[in-house]
Order: sequence, then structure tokens, then C-alpha cells
Amino acid sequence: MADPTHPAGSTLPGPDTSEPGEQALPRAGDLVVAAGAGVTGLPVVRYLAGIGVRVVVTSDRAAPAALDEITGDVRFAGDLAEPPAGTGTVITSAGLPPSHGLLRAAAERGIEVIGEVELAWRIDQRDPLGPRPWLVVTGTNGKTTTTGMLQAILRQTGRRVTACGNIGWPVIEAVTAAPRQELIAVELSSFQLHWAPSVRPAAGVVLNVAEDHLDWHGSMAAYAADKARALSGQIALAVVDDPGAAALLDASPAEVTIPITAGEPTSGGLGLRSGLLVDDAFGSGLGAGSGEGVTMGTADVRPVGEHNVTNALAAAGLALAAGATAADVRDGLLAFEPGGHRNVVIGRLDRAAGGVLFVDDSKATNPHAALASLLAYPRVVWIAGGQLKGAAVDDLLVRVADRLAGVVMLGADAPMIDSALSRHAPDVPRLVVAGKDDDVMLKVVSAAVAMASPGDVVLLAPAAASLDMYSSYAARGDAFADAALALGAVGTVEPTGAVEPGRQTT
Repeated sequence: MADPTHPAGSTLPGPDTSEPGEQALPRAGDLVVAAGAGVTGLPVVRYLAGIGVRVVVTSDRAAPAALDEITGDVRFAGDLAEPPAGTGTVITSAGLPPSHGLLRAAAERGIEVIGEVELAWRIDQRDPLGPRPWLVVTGTNGKTTTTGMLQAILRQTGRRVTACGNIGWPVIEAVTAAPRQELIAVELSSFQLHWAPSVRPAAGVVLNVAEDHLDWHGSMAAYAADKARALSGQIALAVVDDPGAAALLDASPAEVTIPITAGEPTSGGLGLRSGLLVDDAFGSGLGAGSGEGVTMGTADVRPVGEHNVTNALAAAGLALAAGATAADVRDGLLAFEPGGHRNVVIGRLDRAAGGVLFVDDSKATNPHAALASLLAYPRVVWIAGGQLKGAAVDDLLVRVADRLAGVVMLGADAPMIDSALSRHAPDVPRLVVAGKDDDVMLKVVSAAVAMASPGDVVLLAPAAASLDMYSSYAARGDAFADAALALGAVGTVEPTGAVEPGRQTT
């Protein structure tokens, strides 16, 4: 049987059989502070308690009931300002920034602070069967779609793999799962990468780099530096149509660097030729066309859109690096089912000359993502707002002002968007809708419909996070869909070139 950590045909080197380096794992009897007890925090506590570590859990929220179900030396300490005496390590929720008081106090005392992903990496490096190849996906936008595509392709190879990280299950659960995962296909945010300094992927990709989470990182340079960790391993890939990603690939220390483009691929890259996905990096035959080649057309990629074609090429590159074939790539991409709230057509409100189309792209949580969505339609009533996380919308508005039929804003940073509109699109009708009650989205969508003309698209592409008003971007998208349906929108099959209800385009 083939070694699953070094599959036949793979371009990846075999596992590193040398002794683990200086990055220590907590041991029985050690005192560890777990900062956070949420989706990733609870699995961390379970693992640590299970190996005999003394765990102090800290959070600014009430202790979850699930904490009481964990057997071992586990104590909830409320919201700590400093680590208790004797603390060896702090394992933090990825969402806590380095400026957080507890983490800053730990650093000042020389106590190591790491995240769940770093802990999972160290566990995997010491696996008795050897560490597995990690395939890492990051970028400002497109991570979840690309990682889902990657999982679909890898499953065509017959290996056991489940996407993890920012998608699916926490990474620590993936590396400790039974039966054993044969590859670690992982979506990582900039937060997770920041707290994972040792991770060196077998292959990693950066899809794009645009302003996001600057309130957390402090600067664009710091944000990009954390994204760059995905390219610090053996094989580095990046979508070079994006200047930020291209710059990170140029600076990558990886042994092999592979450019991805929506145009003609360079030698050693991935791209498009005559409407086909082409591999000129791994020699798989993808896009060769005749003989033993395997073809996959851009029209077969779901969700549709140029950026999703490069997402598909990124997933293909990672999978090919791990030994997938061109047929695996084709079959996996055809089997892939996109996630929700990514340019989903909700329905149409009947009016003359085509009515008004409602499209939910609530997943567009930053200006870069909103731009891709807005550029897909010739005339839009844009619903925007939420938490901009330090990002500016000026460049976005310069690009899309000529296609805006109106703008309706909601959420914490609506005034900032309104101010930018006054500078860059002063003649566009606009309205800020205040409030956080259950009916605010209905008011927003009603106002958008009032601005729309027949043939327009009412587009929820907020360019901002949702947590100032909703539990998630999905809840925000659901509220939008409910409002559209309440106003009389009905599902409809769109003509060629558009999408059906329930299909995604980002």
C-alpha cells in the first residue's frame, strides 16, 4: 500500500523524520492558559486535559456548559488580565489580537503565546506515523470556495481528507481524528497564521491580498506578512493577477514557486488557454486537449466568474502538488457544491422590462470582495454597511460609481460609507437606515426597491463584517432573503449568462 504521507506521483517530499525542533508541546503537569472557549477553544482544552495538562480557561463570556463535561484538571477563571503564576504557555483564540491585555502581559513575561493551529502543527509533527502534508489556502477573499474545491479534488484520489481550519472542523480535531486523515487541507485566516509561527506547508497558496482586518493587524504590511506564512514551506503558489499576492510570491523562500493567472500561463505556472484550465507546472496533462490530456473548461467551473476560475486553478495546483491527477481535478471540480451567501440569486420582483433581481452576497465582508460582486452587474442598487474593520471604500467607489442606481446603508460604519459616497458619487441616491431591530433589513430592502428601476439588481454585498448587527454573515444574508421574499420576490430561472436561484457566483 502506498505511503499516504508521500503519495505516488506527488511532487511533495516525504515526511521529515528528524527529531522535533525547539517548538515544545505542553506535557502532563504543565500549566497552560486557554484564552477562549469557543469553537476552537473547547477542542484545545479537551486535548490538553486528556494528556494531563492543568488548564486554566479564560474568557470575557460565561463558561460554556460543555466545559463541565471535560474530564481533567480544568478550571474556568473568568476574564484574566494576566497569566497565573507558573503558566508555561498561553494558547489563544485566533480572534484575540496581540494587543489584548492578557496576551501582551504573557509576552512581557516571556511566556509563549500560540494559537490552536500552531498546537495542531506541533502535534502532527510528532505523530508516530509521521507528519502529514499540509495544504494551506489563504487570501483576503475566496478561501472557503478554494478549500472546498481542494477537498472535492483530493477526495477523488481516494484518500481520507476533510477540509479544516476556517472551514469544517478545527485543525486540532483534523490532526487527532480517528480514522486518521491522510492529508491536512486547511483554510487559514490572517489571524490563525499570525499565531502559527512554525507552520511550513507542503504547499500553500495566497489568492489575493487587499485591505481587511487592519484594526486587528495595525497595518497593511503586518497583515500581508501574516498571509505570507502560507508561502513559507516547500511549494508556494499565488494568483499573480493580484499585485499583493504576486509580491508575496516573489518574496517567498519556497523551493518551488508557481504563478497562477486567469490568462495564458507562463512556463511553470497554471492558467487558461482557449477557455481551458491549463497545468504547465506539474505535467499532469490538464488542458493538453488531445491524446491522454484531460480538459476542463472555464464554463464548467462553479461558482462562475473569473475569480472563481483562479480559485479552481489554485485548488488544482495544491492537489496536483499532493499527487492528484488531471482527471481528479476535473472530476472534483465538477462534483464541488459551492457554499451559500456567495452571489446567490434570491428571486425577482416582477415589473416591466425584466423586474428587479435580488442577489445575496453577504459573504462579501470587505471592499475587495464587494468590488468583484458589484462589477458583475451593469446597474445596481447596493446594500452596504456593517463593520469595515479599518478598511476604506474610496477605491471601490471610484471603480463602481457609474453603475450605482442607489445605495442603502446600515450598521456601525454606514456613516463612513455615506461620507465616501458624498466624495466619489455625490449624485447617486443614498440612504442610511438606522436601528438594529428585527425589521431593519426589511426597511433596508424596501428602500432599495424604491430606488430601483426595471432591470436593476438589488445587491447585498456589504463590504463589511456583520457582527455589529447579526450573529454571522449567513444570518445577515438570511435576513436579506426573508425581506426580499416578504416584498414579493419569487424564484426564477435566469437566462443564459446569469445564474439560477441557489447558485453562487463568487
